[in-house]
Amino acid sequence: MFLSSTIPLCCIALGLEAAFGYPASLYRALGHPVTWMGAWLAALERGLNRPAWGFARRRSAGALALAALLGATAAVAWALQWGFGHSLPGILLLAAIAASLPAQRSLHDHVRDVAVALERDGLVAGRRAVGRIVGRDTAVLDEAGVARAAIESLAENFSDGVVAPAFWLALGGLPGCALYKAANTADSMVGHRSERYAAFGWAAARFDDLVNLPCSRLAALWVVLACPLAGGSAAGAWRAVRRDASRHRSPNAGWPEAAVAGALGLKLAGPRVYGAVPVEDAFMGDGRPDAGAADIRHALKLYRWACGVQFAVLAGLAALVTVPG
Repeated sequence: MFLSSTIPLCCIALGLEAAFGYPASLYRALGHPVTWMGAWLAALERGLNRPAWGFARRRSAGALALAALLGATAAVAWALQWGFGHSLPGILLLAAIAASLPAQRSLHDHVRDVAVALERDGLVAGRRAVGRIVGRDTAVLDEAGVARAAIESLAENFSDGVVAPAFWLALGGLPGCALYKAANTADSMVGHRSERYAAFGWAAARFDDLVNLPCSRLAALWVVLACPLAGGSAAGAWRAVRRDASRHRSPNAGWPEAAVAGALGLKLAGPRVYGAVPVEDAFMGDGRPDAGAADIRHALKLYRWACGVQFAVLAGLAALVTVPG
């Protein structure tokens, strides 16, 4: 049974990533799979995204570029899975490779840096730290805005940086996880509504929305289940998800953001500014708008427990699918 190898593989990979992350020395020596995917897509974009072409032709070119990225990624990942997935040493090697794709540790550390910056050096340092993980205009943020931005980024990236890679790794092995990361990388690079990418990035944005649909719902569930362990309100999280998740401009981001907002008694999302352009969005949660470093730390505690809940579920499934007979 395929799942009898992929779910344990997922558990090992998540454990390795949580313990070690992606070592900086390895990044300096080899780069990272996401940077390799990004370099390939950037080359495709330079050749295929031609301003002289009409909208429909550029949209088709973007779909072709996405297909080429996914095809190359699938070929490499399937070769690795086929070559190493038949022995215990090979599975451990695959798990080490797969551990480069989730972002449990790095996400935690980047968001924690925002709390530390606010606590030690104040608003300017907090803006600088949060600017490394969000795309909005941080110069207009007050301390509460910085804290909310960090918590929103934590919630959204829990879904697409942690839950989604784990989901597709457990379901499809290394190829499933690698294909997801390729799709997510394409969306982050070209899936924008700017003049340059509105047509070319259309396929990447729509495909990323599709593959994240089950994962964003799971992320909200893990947050709800983690609330009793992390001192959050499970009832508040569930209520906010039911009321607010579908009102978010993203079909996926509202689910984990609403769950975290309700769990912590905060009001997240709402109108924001990206590159001096105001973006209207619904609020997630009906709690207090004021937030600070202490709320970021509470959100991180909730995040750690939610990662733990996900791991516990996967470990339980791994035990079930590997039981003889």
